[in-house]
This record gives sequence, structure tokens and C-alpha cells, in this order.
Amino acid sequence: MPHQPGSLKPPFVTAISTLSSWAAFFIFGHFRDFLVFWFYRPTKKTPKGYAPIRQDYEDFYTRRMYYRIHDAFNRPIASAPNSEMKVLERTSTVVGGANGTQGLELTGGQKDVLNLGSYNYLGFAARDDYCTPRVLDTLKECGWSTCASRTQAGSSPIHRQLERAIADFLGKEDAIVLGMGFATNSMILPALIGKGSLIISDALNHASIVAGVRGSGAKVKVFEHNNPDSLEAVLRNAIAQGQPRSGRAWKKVLIVTEGIFSMEGEACELAGIVAVAKKYKAYVFLDEAHSIGALGKTGRGITEHAGVSTSDIDVMMGTFTKSFGAAGGYIASSRAVVQHLRDTSPAHISATAMSPPVAQQIISALTLIQGRDDVGDGRGQRKMDQLKQNANFFREGLEGMGLNVLGDQDSPVMPIMLFQPAKIPAFSRLCLQRGVAVVVVGFPATPLLSARCRICISASHTRAQLERALEVIDEVADLCGLKHFPQTKSLDIKSKPELALPAAASSL
Repeated sequence: MPHQPGSLKPPFVTAISTLSSWAAFFIFGHFRDFLVFWFYRPTKKTPKGYAPIRQDYEDFYTRRMYYRIHDAFNRPIASAPNSEMKVLERTSTVVGGANGTQGLELTGGQKDVLNLGSYNYLGFAARDDYCTPRVLDTLKECGWSTCASRTQAGSSPIHRQLERAIADFLGKEDAIVLGMGFATNSMILPALIGKGSLIISDALNHASIVAGVRGSGAKVKVFEHNNPDSLEAVLRNAIAQGQPRSGRAWKKVLIVTEGIFSMEGEACELAGIVAVAKKYKAYVFLDEAHSIGALGKTGRGITEHAGVSTSDIDVMMGTFTKSFGAAGGYIASSRAVVQHLRDTSPAHISATAMSPPVAQQIISALTLIQGRDDVGDGRGQRKMDQLKQNANFFREGLEGMGLNVLGDQDSPVMPIMLFQPAKIPAFSRLCLQRGVAVVVVGFPATPLLSARCRICISASHTRAQLERALEVIDEVADLCGLKHFPQTKSLDIKSKPELALPAAASSL
């Protein structure tokens, strides 16, 4: 029996139980707030004439839910986020008087765990025989920071070297690099588009895109997630109606989408979106934060994966925090667009320039990915091949258990749907007890009914590590009742040579 595709929508019984859980949470939470108000009135009151700096209703979820389970989030680590890492152990303490807010204190202990939560797609987040020595040399020569923006005294030859390397890698005329990935969307979009223009955004685009869209002043319309037909319908109606009130034609129309959607693990339907953009003469802004380096035969991202030329994408955005094991982001486009961004975007004009050692890490990783290193052993290509094999092996293992897994083949991001709020901390804690660190996500980062665990696979994971992780998840999924689909036969590696993995990947 073929496995059913993962779905954001829970089964009917699961939806009812989830809604019942949230209803009980809100009812009892507000009842406790009522008791606290009448029997434990705070001694400190807001000074006369001042508005409260924090409203109770604004932090209801934080007080009544988050701080009761926050040991499942923001876990501090004491090592590089490689395939295995060390997590600092914490214990809960009760603070906050009548609210009973739980705090966390470090015990001084550490726990060795298998890491399934980092964006270390190609394994560059730990020490690398090629990258690390070059980063240390740059650190000695240039220091940690230039302590200035690129437009003042913060620009160095290594920044221009990185920008040329990115532009060449993506087949674009020029590129600009920034020190923060989130700002690459939130501060660049307002520099590209403004009032009188239209942005058409995927319904599940990242928060950094949402922030950039809001700051732009442009009119925004949303199309159904990853649906070119919905995009065309929205775009056609928007062009026909024109600008609000005046009915004038839009100054420009910009379609914004992602390569791999970070919370769903799905690859963008890029070919269909580009076809719609060409038909209606709209521009395309592509966020490749999670797809650059992780998709495509040579790591060039969703364009290579989908067979779309980069010349069909007007503005290509990506970050260095995932596949490159570094920090910051880039915009690759025409020379005129990039120069416009250098002249107008606060992210370039006012923000401190990217740290030179970080730039060197990216250049070194990119050199390996393209096979241009002086060793010439093809390790960069092996990393990309290994990531694809690891991701598809692990995804088929999860689906074989009957779990509700989102995403597409080849994607290293694979969310497991949890749905019920009580299963968020339960799944995380049970996995950690068994030596596997995972990332769980719930409201408000997801809708109330769409809590999930987001697995991230790396090229540095070995076959033995992935098999052990599958065994742990299988056991925990039984305990938490997460097997929403019929369980298929266990994965037979020998009968699927395309999924066979080497016993160790330490050389990668």
C-alpha cells in the first residue's frame, strides 16, 4: 500500500481532540488568571498616568503555555552543531509567585546527543580540513570585524571576492552580501518596491519576507501555497482591477516565493510560477535560504533542481547559515539592481559589514562545492550526493512508520506533524532522553492545529546514526500516538541500492 502524502490538516478525530485540548487550556488558564487577580493582586502597580508596559492578554500564551514547556525549546549547546553534539542539561525551577512560572537553571552537566535539528546540510558547521585553516588565517589577518558598514570603512577585498563568487556561481551579473540573513529579506524588499506597486506572496512565506513586505508600503496579495493556478488567478484579477481607488496600472508587480519552504520541507513549483510571471510580465523574487547548496546536482538550488534558468529569476536571495555553515545572506541580480541596493538599502549602508572570517568560510565552502579546491578529490560533490541519499533514506523510513511527514523527495527538511499541544513537549523530551535532539514547533510559529517536529538531515550523518534515529523516533511515535497512516514494511536497503548509504561519512 503506497504511503499517503503528508498533510497540514489533521484527521477528524485528531482535530477534535486538538481543539478540545486548546479549549481546556484557555478555560483553565483564564480561570487561574481570575483567581490570581482577586487573591494575589500584585503589590507593584502601574504609576498613575502610565499605560501598562505589558498587557496580560498579550502574554497569556507565554505565561500559561510556553513557560511550562520551554525546556523543549532554545536548548543551549556546548559544541559545534555537527551530526552529534553536546547539550547543556537544565532543571526546572518555579518562580513568579502566584503565576507559578517555571524557570530553567543549568545543572552543569552535558549530554551527548544525535543532532537532527541543525541546518548543517553539507556538514560545514563543524571543523573542516579545507575551510577551517583558511578561516583562522583570515581571522589573524583581518580580525573578527571591520567595525563599520560597507559604505564607510567596512568594505574589504574579501567581501568583493565573495560577491563575485556568488554571482558567478548563480550565473548573475552581480551580487551583494549582508551580515544577517533575516535582514536580507526584511531590509532589501523595501528597497526594491514601494507604494503604487504590487507584491504577490506565497501564503506560507517566511516571517522575514512578511516583514519586508510590510515595510515596503506596496500593496500585497497572497496566493495559495505553492499553487501556480492560484497565483495566476490572483495576478490576473489584480492587473484587471489596478491600484485601489484610482484603478491605475501597477508600477511594478513582484512575485515572492521560496525554494524550500522551511516549515513544510516542500520544493517550490518554480517552473509553473515562472511561466505565470512571464505571461503577465511580473518580476520574480526567489528566497533560496534552504535550497541553495542543498538541491540540484551541483548545489545551485531550486533552479537547477526544477530545470529553470537563473536568467528567468529577476532577484535571487539566499542565506549562508545553512549549507555553508556561516552567517549572513546575499542578493544576486543584474548589475543595475545590485547597485541600486548598494545605494539605498540600510542593510548595506548602515549595518556592520559581514565578518571577514565568515566571508572566508563561505568562499572556502563554495570552492569545495564547485570542486575548485587544490585537493581535487571531489569531496564537495560527494557531500551533496550524500545529503540527497541521507534525506531520501530518512524520509522513506519515517513514512514507512505511518507518520504524517511533509515535504518532497531530496529535501533535507522533513516536518513530522504532532498536532496536539501536549505532544510538543512530550515528543521532544522523550527523544532527548534517548539521546536524539529534535526541534519542535507550535503556536504562534504555526497555526493552532499544525504543531510539528522539524527534522533536518545533514551530509555528515552516517548510516548508523540515521538508523538509530529512526529506531528512537519509531519508539517515541508509538508512545505519543503519532502514526496516523498504516505502517508499511520496514525499509529494505539491499533491495533499494539508490538509498544505500556508506557506513560512515566522517571523510565528508
